[in-house]
Amino acid sequence: MRTKFIRSGWALVAGVTVLASMALSPLASADTATHATTQKAIDNLRIADDAPGSAAVVRAGGTLWSLTSGTKMENQNAPFGPHDRTRVGSLTKSFTAAVVLQLVAENRVNLDASVETYLPGVVNGNGYDGTKITVRQLLSHTSGIFDYLEALESDPANLAAQQNRTHTLAELASWGLSKPQYFAPGAGYHYSGTGYMLLGMIIEKLTGNSYAQELNSRIITPLGLSDTYLPVPGDKNLPDGGVHGYITRSVFGFQFFVDLTSVVEPSMGISGGGLVTSGADATTFYQALMAGKVVPAAQLAEMIKPTNAPGSSAPNYGLGMDRFDLPCGGSAWGHYGRWFGYASIAAATPDGRAAFVTTNVLDMVADTSNGSGASSKVLNDTLATALCDQG
Repeated sequence: MRTKFIRSGWALVAGVTVLASMALSPLASADTATHATTQKAIDNLRIADDAPGSAAVVRAGGTLWSLTSGTKMENQNAPFGPHDRTRVGSLTKSFTAAVVLQLVAENRVNLDASVETYLPGVVNGNGYDGTKITVRQLLSHTSGIFDYLEALESDPANLAAQQNRTHTLAELASWGLSKPQYFAPGAGYHYSGTGYMLLGMIIEKLTGNSYAQELNSRIITPLGLSDTYLPVPGDKNLPDGGVHGYITRSVFGFQFFVDLTSVVEPSMGISGGGLVTSGADATTFYQALMAGKVVPAAQLAEMIKPTNAPGSSAPNYGLGMDRFDLPCGGSAWGHYGRWFGYASIAAATPDGRAAFVTTNVLDMVADTSNGSGASSKVLNDTLATALCDQG
């Protein structure tokens, strides 16, 4: 029996149409024979997660190849393609961190300056003191600020209600700040999307533009990421051909999938988890980032330097980037991505290899420990296999 990512908040799927599960054999791509090890890995990922489908997209220098298993849409013969858009959750954090580090390079942000410097009065009260929390701590999840989604999911009825309205960065941040801090700033590690809402607010305050505008002008447009965008608040739909996301239910011994693709309000993610992208674009971004084409070398070094926070469950986490050590030698840097109905991971190596792995089932946004569950290990291992596949 697989280990599921479980949080409270099941009420958000009330009234959603339930689709019957079908037994699907892997849909082969032209690269299957050449990359048999990676094909087996994504097949195993699909099976381990009881998912309709899974996929891997890999770049090696200027070469792109992809593999697919199962289907991106239940009850359809719909293999994943490298340009299929999917919701990638916390992969967004690497994009946000890159924008902040660009502002650092422009001398507009100091990593060790306080949040109070940029957002006066925002982080204040309820035990929080914005003068003692730094930008670096927001980026590295060492601020001690309560995670806004964790706060919301403690109230399932409220979680369901929030799907029917749009949200702002300040509102999302306020959900986390309404709860007591996990620990004093810098005294530990706890994954917190609230910090990334505050980073989005800092970006907007300093530039005078929306977070989406800065993301477009600084990263999406320069890199030519044609499949990547931040959904407009209230627009819950994916473009035609996008990957559908599911959770599973068992009724009288039969497994069913519940389609969440157009259910969850996208503005519940914004600068911490709102991004839509594809495997082709995600690998382009991480490859360019590791090549020094997104932020200068000095700032990239800060991003990939492990924080080593006291008692950290993610000792290799830096600033919006996590390190993945590879069985073939060396390391890659990237991020996990969780969203309702979706799980992804992407990373790149310094020598130009990049990979994106995804599966289209996830019960909740859970696993805020940045990949500690059994299913996370399979996802991590699949990424490593894809990055090591020189076929």
